[in-house]
Amino acid sequence: MGVGESASFGSEQPESRKADSLTPSPPTPPPELWVVHLGTLPYAQALELQRSVAKARITGELPHDVLLLVEHPPVVTLGRTSKRANLTASAEVLEAGGVELFEVERGGDVTFHGPGQLVGYPIIDLKRHKKDLHWYLRRVEDALVRVLAEFGLGGERSAGYTGVWTRKSSESNEMPLRKIASIGVHSRDWVTWHGFALNVTTDLSYFDLIIPCGIQDVVMTSMTRELGWNVDMAAVEAAVSRAFGEVFSLTPASVTPASLEPPTASVG
Repeated sequence: MGVGESASFGSEQPESRKADSLTPSPPTPPPELWVVHLGTLPYAQALELQRSVAKARITGELPHDVLLLVEHPPVVTLGRTSKRANLTASAEVLEAGGVELFEVERGGDVTFHGPGQLVGYPIIDLKRHKKDLHWYLRRVEDALVRVLAEFGLGGERSAGYTGVWTRKSSESNEMPLRKIASIGVHSRDWVTWHGFALNVTTDLSYFDLIIPCGIQDVVMTSMTRELGWNVDMAAVEAAVSRAFGEVFSLTPASVTPASLEPPTASVG
């Protein structure tokens, strides 16, 4: 070897270190979306839970976004912009039918929740996504359209309204759209709560108690009515979990309600 010649190009390294430097780092998995299946729960309890979870998300006590999935006993809720005229049933009629009534902080007008309807409360920290509520609403709509597509239903928006509508593929565009999912949200410090209501096997006669979402002449429908067969709620919940994971770039992970409780400080 002549003067100035070298045995290698670059610095000398043990073979094992060379191999390590060439090994690519594993990709970082996307953050999780904690999905909580609550079954049937009275509206008041679900409202208290989502407010508690939203507070924990705002403070950072909860490390992940959360999606609460639930069915409610019959209840009518009035959003911030509700007009009392859109609640067409009297208090006596509601009580006789076992329908509760709540005024809540979400946006939107009057809506109904009840058995056979999948209600979802996404508690999403938009600071980790995009600080834009309009963007968020469109993502929720996109997720529900994906869910309907899994069951062979077309879902679409209706100009000027929030929510998801449907019509059979064999129908002409002159046929009126039927509303299958309603959306109403609230946020604080860019953390969302309240959410969507997707009619799966819902008894649609309950909507006669209200003018749904304050939309005159709206026709409400359900997945079961459109498809002609009884849709399995568990299958819809699974599809919703996947769709929300996709539109928010999160990995769905089913957790128990106990996972949402703040950690207990140790003593000693």
